[in-house]
Amino acid sequence: MGTNSDGTGRYRPGARISLIVAAFLFGSAAQAAAETNLDELVEFTGQVTFLQSAAPGLVIAAIRDGETAVFGFGETARGSGVEPNGDTIVRVGSITKAFTGEVLAHLRAANKLAFADTLEKWAPEFANKGTRPIRLIDLATHSAGLPRELPRSSGPPEDPLSTITAEGLAAWMKSNDLMFEPGSAIQYSNFAFDLLSIALAKAGGAVYPDLLSSFVTKPLGMADTGFAVDVSQRSRLMTGHNFDGSAMQPVPTGDVVVGSGGLYSTGNDLLKWLAWHLDRFSADGGEVRLLDHATYLQRDGLDMVYGMDESGEMSAMGLGWVVMEPEGNRPLILQKAGGFRGQFDYIAFAPARGVGVFISINQYDFATAISMAGVVNELIAQLAPR
Repeated sequence: MGTNSDGTGRYRPGARISLIVAAFLFGSAAQAAAETNLDELVEFTGQVTFLQSAAPGLVIAAIRDGETAVFGFGETARGSGVEPNGDTIVRVGSITKAFTGEVLAHLRAANKLAFADTLEKWAPEFANKGTRPIRLIDLATHSAGLPRELPRSSGPPEDPLSTITAEGLAAWMKSNDLMFEPGSAIQYSNFAFDLLSIALAKAGGAVYPDLLSSFVTKPLGMADTGFAVDVSQRSRLMTGHNFDGSAMQPVPTGDVVVGSGGLYSTGNDLLKWLAWHLDRFSADGGEVRLLDHATYLQRDGLDMVYGMDESGEMSAMGLGWVVMEPEGNRPLILQKAGGFRGQFDYIAFAPARGVGVFISINQYDFATAISMAGVVNELIAQLAPR
């Protein structure tokens, strides 16, 4: 996620702030995690996080060994009087990138591409200057040497992402040097995932939203997950709010940003997605899960890592997933944060422990955005201690 001057609000904060101390919230719960009622612990966590925030509303959803819990607090829009729930539609922002990484894994499992394929192989118009070409795996791990955003003029308020175009991306690639040699460092980049989705569309023979639907959302019955909402869904939409509390109305995702952000989903849909990720030994999708959960770029040895540590220190990168190695009682976690149009979101799961959590607030609040990630990581440690 990142912030643009045109108000799209694709945000990823750069400072670590903490309002909620996880140890205070959970105390000695780790000793009794196995006996703890999932509903009670998730509801308590959501309630305290909501009360500590400035947001009008909050949704939290969790899964442990197949058991699920989802709760909503506050309002879907300030003053609406409508409490959010598991069917409330939220904008998950850069969590979209983890979906893009999974589509990459599906295409690799189907032998449609290789991770070491160059971007130029699938989209020659995006050939980079320099001696080392960008590979698909460099795009998926934020290590391609690309800036966070495509430098551009602001789009109109009703369609601010419209100035992010494939032609603009190609022109930048033709005219600019990369920030560093691909694979040598990490710089968080929406630009990279915009290019990745274009390459995936070429390799998969379909526009990226159709690939996402056919590989991920349709097989799992994620009917509320996509890049637009229809008339029947609008009454369930969560309204995002800016820093000053003013409402931020939805805007189109467009055709290019589909790899990096803009996805809509619900707590219930994301629980289905987490259940698939946690079904470790199922033959159905097993190859894709192994590819999607693997580590591809270790922090050790990189020249630089920038923009990856706000939700917990990155140990390594997967296919869009930030990998956090075990620490203390906390197991290995794959996680991703997002922010878009006045909403902050965070999703994390422990693939070897059967536990995953999603949380969303509907107002820009830096402190709570950072803190709720720490709370979720601690909640996973309580539900699935090492």
